[in-house]
Amino acid sequence: MQTTCDLNPRRGRTTTLSAARGGSSVPSARIGILGASGYTGAELMRILLQHPHANIKYLTADRSAGLAFSEVFPQFSYVKGLPRLSKFEDMSPEKWGQEVDIIFCCLPHATTQLVIASLPPSVKVVDLSADFRLADIEVYKQWYGGEHKAPELQKEAVYAITEFSRDQVKACRLVANPGCYPTAAQLPLVPLLRSGLISQEDIIIDAKSGTTGAGRSLKQNILYCEVTDGISAYGIASHRHAPEIEQGLREAAGGKEVVINFTPHLMPMSRGILESIYVKTAPGKTAADLKAHLQGVYAQEPFVHVLEGSKVPETRLVRGSNHCFINVFADRVPGRAIIVSAIDNLVKGASGQAVQNFNVMFGYPETTGLLSPPMFP
Repeated sequence: MQTTCDLNPRRGRTTTLSAARGGSSVPSARIGILGASGYTGAELMRILLQHPHANIKYLTADRSAGLAFSEVFPQFSYVKGLPRLSKFEDMSPEKWGQEVDIIFCCLPHATTQLVIASLPPSVKVVDLSADFRLADIEVYKQWYGGEHKAPELQKEAVYAITEFSRDQVKACRLVANPGCYPTAAQLPLVPLLRSGLISQEDIIIDAKSGTTGAGRSLKQNILYCEVTDGISAYGIASHRHAPEIEQGLREAAGGKEVVINFTPHLMPMSRGILESIYVKTAPGKTAADLKAHLQGVYAQEPFVHVLEGSKVPETRLVRGSNHCFINVFADRVPGRAIIVSAIDNLVKGASGQAVQNFNVMFGYPETTGLLSPPMFP
């Protein structure tokens, strides 16, 4: 079924998105979204409706099965022809293999492994959960409290911050889409560790997130009255994104052990990630050297930007976009620098990066569907 959009409801005219863009000779990809009733599912829909090669075939959501997608997310009421929400098990694994080319998996952590393992190998997967992010299944067990249920599949998963992993993504079947905090942290830190411009010791990450990072299910700590007018730290010395960040930084440091101080905070806003990162510069190196290196690394990147002068990255400057804004500042403490990194947790920190990886997997231009500018104010 082709995704359609009513571009002019007053004339009663409905057209396909590809037709609205003048058509294309590039084959479309048949897409299934598992766990489509959450925030990342809604964000995927928002992005994929702008993608000329996205043919959305199936949407699953257990508790909302049988409903129209617009009943769960009324902002999509104008979109005609979307499939109704169903349960994953309503269709056999073989049928999934016949009907879709790729699945975006937005299921809760620890529920994804067996689902993906049941799929035929012909189906590509971008997994937005944490189930395949940690390469060491013993580390996974330590941080997520249970045995990994698909250890053989873990071996083929590619952890993919797109800017660092394009070649691996092109050739893989399963992408482990990174978490939001790890994306904002690794985009500045990985190039600096690879180049030896900073020490792998004494890295401090002070992170702030909007409430959508906690998901859409009902939790007392993210109720309006619990969040508004205040800021709270959580997951102190125990947040599950810490080993994910350390895994990427350890690789960037050539295998040297990296242990970070990472403390996330919940902010009274719906979306956004802001990280203030404190690092020790290599002997003889300055904050200006760090910034110049990042500017060179990202000069040709469409989504990662090192700001000019003393401009400070802000969450509102990247809201609704796949962009990451970075800047580097000299600390008043000699031999140290402060890096500020901002992303939208639902876009570059989740669904946007998932589509970026999807584009690379299928050979589409990497920016396809992702060029919407930030929403401001």
